[in-house]
Amino acid sequence: MIPARFDYEVAESVEHAIELLDGNDDAKLLAGGHSLLPLMKLRLARPAALVDIGRLSALAGVSNGSGPLLRIGALTRHHELANDPLVQEHCPILAYTAGLVGDRQVRHRGTIGGSLAHGDPAGDLATIALTLDAQIVARGPNGERTIDAAEFFKGFYETALAPNELITEVRIPKTEAAHWSYIKFRRRALDWATVGVAAVVESANGGIEAARIGLTNMGPTPLRATAVEQALAGASTDSVEAAAAKADEGTSPPADSFASADFRRHLSRVLTARAVEEALSR
Repeated sequence: MIPARFDYEVAESVEHAIELLDGNDDAKLLAGGHSLLPLMKLRLARPAALVDIGRLSALAGVSNGSGPLLRIGALTRHHELANDPLVQEHCPILAYTAGLVGDRQVRHRGTIGGSLAHGDPAGDLATIALTLDAQIVARGPNGERTIDAAEFFKGFYETALAPNELITEVRIPKTEAAHWSYIKFRRRALDWATVGVAAVVESANGGIEAARIGLTNMGPTPLRATAVEQALAGASTDSVEAAAAKADEGTSPPADSFASADFRRHLSRVLTARAVEEALSR
C-alpha cells in the first residue's frame, strides 16, 4: 500500500530535530524506518511530517560511561550492537539479542533508539532494556531527562516520550559477571517473537542469589516476571522448573494468528525454564 501524504524534513542537529518536532504535534522521527514505515504503508500511522535524524552521526556509537554503565547512542544500529567489542565484553546478552533482530537488512538499518521509541511489546531490545534496568536519555525543548526503563514503556506502542522529545542515548548496566540467556520462539527467522524470555542470573555456591527475568510479547508492554524472580532469589538450582511455572502470573498475552493467549502462557513457562537453565550453564 501507499502511505498517506506527509512532509519530509532532514534534521541537521539534535536541536534542529527538536525544533521541527516542537513545531508540529503530528510529526514523527525517522531513524532506520523499519518500524514506522510498515505502519505508514498500512495507514495505521499517518504522521503529517517525518523528521529524518538518520544523518546525526553524533547519536551513534558505544562508549564506557561513568560507573558500571555502557553509553549507547540512540542511532547505533543493531548490527553495530551485535559486533561492538565493548558490548560483547560488558553486556553480551545485548550483543547476542541484537544479532537476532529481524534479518540482515533490518539489523543494518534499525537502531536501538528507534526500537525502544516504537514501544512494541514484541520487540526484543525493549525486553533487554527492561530486564537490565536500563536508562533512556531523552531531550526536548525543556532540556534533557533520564527515564528508567521500568517507567518508559506505558502501553501498546506507547512510551513516556513526549511528542517533541527524542532519545539521544541508552545507558545499559554492565553484566559481564552474571549468567545470561535470551530465548525466543518464532515461526520464521525474521518474524517478531511469539514469546521471548530474557534471563540474567547471579549465582554462588551452587545456588541462585538473584535473577532478572524479562518477557517479550506477553502483554501490552515488555514485562518482568516478578513472581519467578522472587521464587529464584536464594533458591537452589533444582528449583528452576517450579519457579518458571509462575512466569505467566500477572501477564495478559495477546491472541492473534501466530498464537492463542493460552499457548503464549505455556510458552512463557517453558522458555523461562530453558532460559534460566541455559544462563546457569554459561
